Amino acid sequence: MPYLAARTPADWEVFHVDEEAEEIDWTNRPDVVAITFHTPSAHHAYELAARFRSQGVLVAMGGPHVTLLPEEAARHADVIFVGEAEGCWEAFLSGFQTRSYQRVYQRTEAPSLRGVPMARKELYHRNDYTSGVLFATRGCSNCCDFCAISVMYGQGLRKRPVAEVAAEYASFQGKRIIFWDDNIAADREYAKELFGAIAPYRKWWSSQASVHVGRDEELLEEAARSGCKQLFLGLESISQPSMDAVRKGFNRVEDYARIVDRIHAHGIAVQAGVVFGFDHDTPEIFSNTLHFLEDTGIQNATFNILTPYPGTPIFQKMEEQGRILTRDWRKYNGRTDVVFQPMRMSVAELLAGFQYANERFYSLRSIARRLWRSPVQLWWTLPLNLAYSMSWARR
Repeated sequence: MPYLAARTPADWEVFHVDEEAEEIDWTNRPDVVAITFHTPSAHHAYELAARFRSQGVLVAMGGPHVTLLPEEAARHADVIFVGEAEGCWEAFLSGFQTRSYQRVYQRTEAPSLRGVPMARKELYHRNDYTSGVLFATRGCSNCCDFCAISVMYGQGLRKRPVAEVAAEYASFQGKRIIFWDDNIAADREYAKELFGAIAPYRKWWSSQASVHVGRDEELLEEAARSGCKQLFLGLESISQPSMDAVRKGFNRVEDYARIVDRIHAHGIAVQAGVVFGFDHDTPEIFSNTLHFLEDTGIQNATFNILTPYPGTPIFQKMEEQGRILTRDWRKYNGRTDVVFQPMRMSVAELLAGFQYANERFYSLRSIARRLWRSPVQLWWTLPLNLAYSMSWARR
């Protein structure tokens, strides 16, 4: 939203509300309310829209869920944006002023990422120990069945000019930066050029990457030299049949340990993204995964229950098989609910295994074992693990 705000004409006054950090001021009476949201927040977003519309406020909606289910979203908004909003947003604001706006805005081609204005920094409100958030690339050249990225952005990767990214990176006053890219190293030569451009600013950064990043020593060297402190790796599963079945076979499970060791060797911590519930998963997947994560010294992990988002190939497949259990989007959160019938375990077993994985991974014994095995970035990974441990102990 701060990027779209930067595209808003100067004669518009913009307020940005991030509900993770603040409450909505219902005494404010804006001309337009724009809401972006993902699937598990859809019900809440529709409630907000209804309340604003009852006050005579025009409501525009966009973001992941709107792009996945535009016909549903259109029933709750005056205007919707399907896909990326650059260009369409400006056209809508102009049309609003002359009362000639459209009900649906959708680009026929992906917007160029050249000349993207810097996000309006004053509109970031979260105090999450980061000094800045930006992006260098958008989209993904892969087309994994369970991922909504290719549905939202289309296939292919687009890149901002390196000089423009470096200028925005340098503009943040603090030292801790997040690249909010789906895969920062998807184009390795571009990534190397980018890392070389940002290195002189001596900041620390983290981002997401595919396992390919660990197969290129030069890329890792450039990343470490430029200030990379952590990479989120979408390992997804330690089951090769599971990876093959969802068209992510380029994740070679046999290479995982070697890749993690290479990343660690460059002083970069690893946060593993893990998904439970693929069709080849049995109840043994939980303990087997934890053994792997502990043996390789993974610093942090984010566990998710497989969630077949509407519009993705895996949702279509499960719907055809009669395995979708609910369309209550609030349950599509990947944490507290299972919304499909697993193939080789029960719903209860999947939920229990997910709970077990979190509790064990962030147990004091596991923390000690993992960080002893690989004490990379120990000064901040240890406090973070202990905070997660306390959080799970209170549940």
